[in-house]
Amino acid sequence: MKRYYLFFLLFLISIYAIGQSFSVEQISSFPFPSELVSSPVGKKIAWAMNEKGMRNVYMAEAPEFNPKKITAFVKDDGQEISSLQFSNDGNSLIFVRGGEHGSNWDDNIGINPSQEQFIPKVEIWQASLSGGAAEMLTEGDEPVISPDNRTIAYIKNKQLWVIAKDKKPEQLFETKGSIGSISWSPDGKHLLFSINRSSHALIGVFDMADKKLRYLAPSFSRDSSPKWSSDGKKVAFIRRPGGSGEIMPILEQRHNPWEIWIADLETGEGRMRWKAPETLRGSISTTHGGANLNWGADNTVIYLSYEDGWPHLYAMDADSGPSRQLTKGQFMVEHVRLSQDKRFLVFSANTGPDGEDIDRRHIGKVYIWGGDMELLTQGKGIEAIPTVLSDNRHLAFLSSTAQRPLLPAVLDMEKSTEKLVGAHLIPSDFPQNLVTPQQVIFKSPDGMTIHGQLFEKQGGSSKKPAVLFVHGGPQRQMLLGWHYGDYYSNTYAVNQYLAELGFVVLSVNFRLGIGYGYEFHKPARTYWQGAEEYQDVKAAGEYLASLPQVDTQRIGIYGGSYGGYLTALALGKDSKLFSVGVDIHGVHELSSRLQMPEGFEKAPDFEKAQRTAWFSSPLAYLDTWTSPVLFIHGDDDRNVQVSHTTDLIRRFQERKMPFDYLIIPDDSHHWMRFSNLVKVNQATTDFLKQHLRPE
Repeated sequence: MKRYYLFFLLFLISIYAIGQSFSVEQISSFPFPSELVSSPVGKKIAWAMNEKGMRNVYMAEAPEFNPKKITAFVKDDGQEISSLQFSNDGNSLIFVRGGEHGSNWDDNIGINPSQEQFIPKVEIWQASLSGGAAEMLTEGDEPVISPDNRTIAYIKNKQLWVIAKDKKPEQLFETKGSIGSISWSPDGKHLLFSINRSSHALIGVFDMADKKLRYLAPSFSRDSSPKWSSDGKKVAFIRRPGGSGEIMPILEQRHNPWEIWIADLETGEGRMRWKAPETLRGSISTTHGGANLNWGADNTVIYLSYEDGWPHLYAMDADSGPSRQLTKGQFMVEHVRLSQDKRFLVFSANTGPDGEDIDRRHIGKVYIWGGDMELLTQGKGIEAIPTVLSDNRHLAFLSSTAQRPLLPAVLDMEKSTEKLVGAHLIPSDFPQNLVTPQQVIFKSPDGMTIHGQLFEKQGGSSKKPAVLFVHGGPQRQMLLGWHYGDYYSNTYAVNQYLAELGFVVLSVNFRLGIGYGYEFHKPARTYWQGAEEYQDVKAAGEYLASLPQVDTQRIGIYGGSYGGYLTALALGKDSKLFSVGVDIHGVHELSSRLQMPEGFEKAPDFEKAQRTAWFSSPLAYLDTWTSPVLFIHGDDDRNVQVSHTTDLIRRFQERKMPFDYLIIPDDSHHWMRFSNLVKVNQATTDFLKQHLRPE
């Protein structure tokens, strides 16, 4: 009898091992490249690589493009690498180590998720490509190298500093407000920057020889995104209204105006060159890079506008003449880069010959003087974040598939040959047998078309549990492959793991996300103004319930940030549909964002807006919240205040409602430490397994 029991136990273990072929840690161990840049001289690229929390700089050079590790950081300490750039002679790299630059506030303040004795500083580092260890130069952020490679300008304590070779750091001047968007003039004699002074913002220029600060076309407006002309004699910038303006109805959609101005460096005078159409679509874009203002060859100013309903590229002569639309069609343009000869643009776009390409990214190219857009990559993969090499012939970008995580790749645009860079950096035990997500399309109750990706492993029970994943942002688009964003590569990994366990997983692209046009991206009555995007989430849950292989009594939901908000809303409003959920750093109370104004003026719909915001909040639905929930939050979160979770938990305690929780001390919104990311992923999937019981 004992032998039979032992044999049966071993049989069950073997079946389980076959059914679950990889662990949470294995699927979470994907290497993630970021900060992809090219050198001004020589065919070189560099990028930062996160390998299980150890972040380092890599470089590769033509013709082989074999990756070479330039730095030697060996701790999972949560210290990110940002602002990576080559020196102008291509012989060294500078970068920033530390901070949390994906945050909404305090991005340039040190973070300490590994609980070091003292909080690490945000530091500027330099690494020589000829060998030797990288060295820390100074504390600071957002560095830019002078054209002669001798001086680095940077931001420290919201002020402008420089550090020259073999000299101590020097603050150039002191000014009111916060300095940003710094750049050197082509001749290296001036520094250009913006100064945010809260009610307005200015464009400043500092003369390095005379040590004098001047302002270009100063006004009571908010000026931003200054760009040098190729000859350094003019500056283009974005101008938006300053001040707070007349009190208007809160729940009403309005045009967000913006203009492009050109200022003369010598006189300091400026003039409006272009004004956006006064329509909702003509409002300034909030997709990647915003207006994406650039100054190309032949006195050409380039920008991105949503005015035809999709975020597209436009160009115009800086002095006169009409604007020309460079890209057209029902797709979006993002990750815009100018070629090094400033004659063409490359970008990511969700278009291609396959109908499913709207849920992918490919690389496009267009010349600034016009002509048809050329699609440089196609197929079932994801290609994003391009950069052109110094020969203007080779193109580097980040590439992934449904099975392979993101890696750099280099394309010879003349020969149409592509080389993947650094495939050996994927861990040897990284899972190979991943599912290929399927595109699904369904309707929301009000007729909105909603896209999603369905993850399902073949075989298994005739009735399976299901999980709905809700992304954050909300300006995101989940794709049919590994995502180009680190946070969403991680959630893609979690979805793959859940599918491996036997769940049917649906990732929903609800309204407010990018990739489907202006009316989808900027609809009325969403978030605190009515939360109508929740009907897309509910429709996604009902789509899962309609699938014949799904057990309607075992449907869960999880999401982070904005996805945590919608998860909490789903559990509060529809516990009968969503029987369990994991709310990761979600937003829970929205009415407090509408404070009673201090002055006499008050919006005519103030009370209605405050009530609408309250009933758009998860807190309004605690009476009908019956589903088990796991709350997760890092307590150094700089995107969503941890108080959103602590306050909701307090209410659960007061009502004696059951809940589980996981707090991650000293980590942020993006799980800067790999061990914390694995802990969160494990807790999320374990909680869903516990309550939904996949076979």
